[in-house]
Amino acid sequence: MNDTTEALLGFELAGDDDSEKTRTIDRTNSRAMCAMAFSLQWQSRNASHTDQLIARKLNLWRDILPYQLEPDLMDKPVDHIASRSFDAGELIVPYQSDLCFNLSRRAFHRNLRKHNYIEPRAGRFYPRAFIGGSRGIFPEEILPFRIGSVSDDMICCDLNNPLSDKALELQARILDIWETREEHGGSCNDVAEMITANGPGMQARWRGMPTDFWQDIPFSRMAGEVDAGFYAMPRIVSHVDKTASAQIGELYRRLLPQEGRILDLMASWESHLPAAHGLGEIVGLGMNAEELDANPLFKDHLVHDLNQKPTLPYGDGEFDAVICSLSVEYLVKPFEVFAEVARVLRHGGRFIVSFSNRWFPPKAIKLWEDMHEFERPGLVMEYFLRDGLFSDLETWSIRGLPRPSDDKYADRRNDSDPVYAVWGLKA
Repeated sequence: MNDTTEALLGFELAGDDDSEKTRTIDRTNSRAMCAMAFSLQWQSRNASHTDQLIARKLNLWRDILPYQLEPDLMDKPVDHIASRSFDAGELIVPYQSDLCFNLSRRAFHRNLRKHNYIEPRAGRFYPRAFIGGSRGIFPEEILPFRIGSVSDDMICCDLNNPLSDKALELQARILDIWETREEHGGSCNDVAEMITANGPGMQARWRGMPTDFWQDIPFSRMAGEVDAGFYAMPRIVSHVDKTASAQIGELYRRLLPQEGRILDLMASWESHLPAAHGLGEIVGLGMNAEELDANPLFKDHLVHDLNQKPTLPYGDGEFDAVICSLSVEYLVKPFEVFAEVARVLRHGGRFIVSFSNRWFPPKAIKLWEDMHEFERPGLVMEYFLRDGLFSDLETWSIRGLPRPSDDKYADRRNDSDPVYAVWGLKA
């Protein structure tokens, strides 16, 4: 594991529900409950990937740990870290060629969703119900599958886990340990499946081929109102909970250069930077003057509508890094904007794009809403890859942290907002 991954595991479980916990104990044992942070690293042809999952209530008597890691996680204290590298197909079910097959395009149920006609697109993921009735697939199945390729009369369907052919590195860190109550049965969780199922791997291209995100009017939006009208009134609200914001801040702390000049793109009243960020000059570019005025970090700021004028009002190589927090889903001209970011970055400067699963529905592009959460990093990767202006691409995600107890959604959502990020260096 690299130092960045280990550092990003330095979060607190503050705000979690302790009502089911009994006495805290010093070391893990086969009758204990525990919380663990799992970090999965893997490599695709175009990027390095890290996906983190926090399992807050593992039952070490009942739940199934990867047997290769289990010996190094038993009789261990809080903060102990165990790591293991896995060959392709060793941690999860290996790739099976019979799960990748061709079907007639007629077998794809385009009208499955009422009032929403859907065509199969190469590289995209869909619930298996879209090919229900084929190859023993039930019409109600919601597990995702991938369309590998599309021709005039055939589609290639891949039902394999997208990580099934990838070498994986798994790190587990013990966060908390407590006694379990007396057991009376119950279901067990396969930890490897929990970490790798229904998400990680979707952000990579299928066999290295670009994903077809570009048909079906991808950049259309629900609201016809121009952005200037929508953003005329300030919105001094947080767009993710405090835990998620802190994770974005920790990511930025690790990746942004000390004393560097930073452009905060599509900015607002908070930049999600840590209090002791150690950065140099921070410049904000956003849509509402009052929100920008309220941001205490900005040395300078400017109101500028990127959807009307994607050209950035700065000179070549002016910035050491650019960040875009919780806003990329609103871009209707992303290729032009990403090219402009490359222009204003110095050589080797980093562009970091972070996002979650909350947004203003009227202003988000149609494509964003139609995707699985783990496809969205894949879309942003395609923005980075489109013109070959960036290198050293990486993606990162974190899920499963507890929502703060004082958050306004704490009574409805137990988990903190997930965070996803993609970054690269100016080539």
